Amino acid sequence: MTGIHDEHADDPQHPEEHIAPVPRISVQAFCETEQTLKAVTAAGQDRRLAKAHLSAKDGGLAAAIEAYESMPTPNVIVIESDGTRDILEGLDDLAGVCDPGTRVVVIGSPSDTAPYRELVRRGVNDYVVGPVETIDVVRSICSLFSASEAIITGRVIAVVGAKGGVGASTVAHNLAWTIARDLSLDSVVIDLDLAFGTAGLDYNQDPVQGIANAVLSQDRPDTALMERLLAKCTDRLSLLAAPATLDRVYDFGAEAFDAVFDTLRMTTPCIVLDVPHQWSGWTRRALVNADDIVIVAEPDLANLRNTKNMLSVLKAARPNDRPSLYCLNQVGMHKRAEIEVKAFAKTMESQPIAVIPFDSKLFSTAANNGQMIAEVSRTHRTTVLFQNMANRLAGRGEVKKPKRSLLEPLLKKLKGKSGRSSAPHRKAS
Repeated sequence: MTGIHDEHADDPQHPEEHIAPVPRISVQAFCETEQTLKAVTAAGQDRRLAKAHLSAKDGGLAAAIEAYESMPTPNVIVIESDGTRDILEGLDDLAGVCDPGTRVVVIGSPSDTAPYRELVRRGVNDYVVGPVETIDVVRSICSLFSASEAIITGRVIAVVGAKGGVGASTVAHNLAWTIARDLSLDSVVIDLDLAFGTAGLDYNQDPVQGIANAVLSQDRPDTALMERLLAKCTDRLSLLAAPATLDRVYDFGAEAFDAVFDTLRMTTPCIVLDVPHQWSGWTRRALVNADDIVIVAEPDLANLRNTKNMLSVLKAARPNDRPSLYCLNQVGMHKRAEIEVKAFAKTMESQPIAVIPFDSKLFSTAANNGQMIAEVSRTHRTTVLFQNMANRLAGRGEVKKPKRSLLEPLLKKLKGKSGRSSAPHRKAS
């Protein structure tokens, strides 16, 4: 039993909510109301249910019982109760025609009076209080698998540049490193720029194998193969590096990387995708199917246009997801005319997740040494920006500095005086 869900309990745009996708399953829903029928049908188009075969029809409990008297039950049955029939009696009848192992989600009515423990006794895996929206249906079905079996739980964060050369790879690599070190989450960086990727250089690694071996393999990638291909950067951070060679052309179909991502999701809490600045079937699919997206842009007109276009396209493709985020990088470059952050944010109709100042010495030192920003300067404000980004994207909230007490200077003085007074006095000679 997963639990009772209230449709108003969680905001679908809440940054901490993470809904993992389901494996290949069959789902059949029997609805009483037009609103629920529409919500379930729309849920079937959601990216997290992309592998599920979902069908919805009218009739509620009565139709489900009649249908399964002559046909096998699917992996998941969704039943809506409008309160006109005793739900416990209906569930008893359904149990008589239900195959073992089938999971049941009930969309109940506010007028239902059945005790929670009685629903559990009858094998209900989740109970959702109606009326429901699309995201409620997605959340309920996905939670049946991610919560109980941890089949696919890893969070995927995709980082992409609004334009070439804006520093998206640098942001992705520092973000992953920070998540692994400061949040103690086992993480993997996947460098998807197979021809020109820089992750190996940034982490000072030179692995012989990487993402190309996984995606070009004749066999479906499994956990054992992925373990062999991963290069260890730190105790908690691994890298799936790009070959960064030009001895072949890297053309892929839209679904080429799906098996790699799915395999890593099963074992890794956080996966950061360094997506190259190109618009193809597989890059679009990688972005759409990610749990969170960060678009990195510089404050100029071309970046503003591209960021706006990308946010609009991704919002339309992910109607039930949190909005994609954007980050402004290299802000305040000397003698460069820039669009002000306020004006940029007004056009996007949202604030950037971070505004990273231009600092050529800091970033070039890190790049040339194969280090992360925090390794060059642990207390630099850019280091703090990456920490806040990591916390937000991992669902931890921003890191807030403790407020400095007004009495702190006085307390320091008193502490200093007490330290001197306790020291032994030197005798006069």
